[in-house]
Amino acid sequence: MKKPLYVYDDSLLKYRFNSTHPFNQMRLKMTTDLLQDAGFLKDDDIIKPRGATDDELLLVHKKDFLDAVKAAGEGTLPEDKMESYGLNTEDTPSFTGMHEKSRMLVGATLTAVDAVMEGRTDKAVSLAGGLHHGFSGRASGFCVYNDSAVAIEYMRKKYSKRVMYVDTDAHHGDGVQWIFYDSNEVMTYSIHETGRYLFPGTGSLTERGTAEGFGFAVNLPVDAFTEDESFISIFKESLEAAIIKFKPDIIISQNGVDAHYRDPMTHLSLTSRSFEEIPRFVCEMSDKYTDGKWIAVGGGGYNIWQVVPRMWAQIWLAMSDIDAPRGRLPEPYLDKYQMDSPVDFPQDWEDDTHDYQEIPRRAEITEKNESSLNRAMLHLES
Repeated sequence: MKKPLYVYDDSLLKYRFNSTHPFNQMRLKMTTDLLQDAGFLKDDDIIKPRGATDDELLLVHKKDFLDAVKAAGEGTLPEDKMESYGLNTEDTPSFTGMHEKSRMLVGATLTAVDAVMEGRTDKAVSLAGGLHHGFSGRASGFCVYNDSAVAIEYMRKKYSKRVMYVDTDAHHGDGVQWIFYDSNEVMTYSIHETGRYLFPGTGSLTERGTAEGFGFAVNLPVDAFTEDESFISIFKESLEAAIIKFKPDIIISQNGVDAHYRDPMTHLSLTSRSFEEIPRFVCEMSDKYTDGKWIAVGGGGYNIWQVVPRMWAQIWLAMSDIDAPRGRLPEPYLDKYQMDSPVDFPQDWEDDTHDYQEIPRRAEITEKNESSLNRAMLHLES
């Protein structure tokens, strides 16, 4: 078995809106440090990213949008043009060098793609990516360019692959879905908190694609406060059915960890158990159905001290066929970060769930989720 590869460089930390914005790429460095300090990630596992070219970005993005991003990052885009491109909003403020820093995240994902497609590895992770809300002509929801969509189209055009996109972020993967909504060569799968309560408000069961793409968009909206058992059972049954129906050549998975119960921006109630199981199941599916071909990217996750590094580390551990660790985190990692943490810093790999709130509507939530699963399965079997 070829060893997996990990795409990382400090240049990826420069994608930063402002000092108070919840999207903080320090979580990427913390994850990398955790894996290295624990001895799970070696220097020769890491490959450096390249920047995406304009031609690569234009695989899914419109030229006038690229021009607007470049101008906004140089401070030359007129204020009255900003809004139409989703720039300088509360969610997606403009920042200096925005095009250059955004294209690095896309290039990091393409670096993972090329490593797999060229046969250097079967599995690669680029945690800097996962910006699934970006549209072809508009920034949205903390996302400027949509690295996953560019990577999917790149695999379609350059390598003639059928691509399965799997999104387990708490937020619906709307940008990727809409870009491929009329295509039968890409299947988009998203399990997420229902849009009744959460941005972007889309991702209902009835969003199934259009024209040739009808049936190739799969959505599993789950109720607020969904817990591990309900989420994992629905995820496993529906994802395998979707893969069997579509018969992909490769899986690209978006691994937002904002469905964790400690995330400040969502209303789901998952613990570390789910984030250990999710990548292990995707890994199993890739081994079973796509000859081991799997690319993983990051995504949401806004509790960078208590949640993201430990949960994202599980993706690399799953790829590397290393059992989920138990017990105390490595001392060098604790020494590096816990003094700066504004909240209680986790000491162990698994969650200490002393602050977990029991869910009073568990049976009702589980029943509603089962109903969603049953409807989705009917679609997949039709």
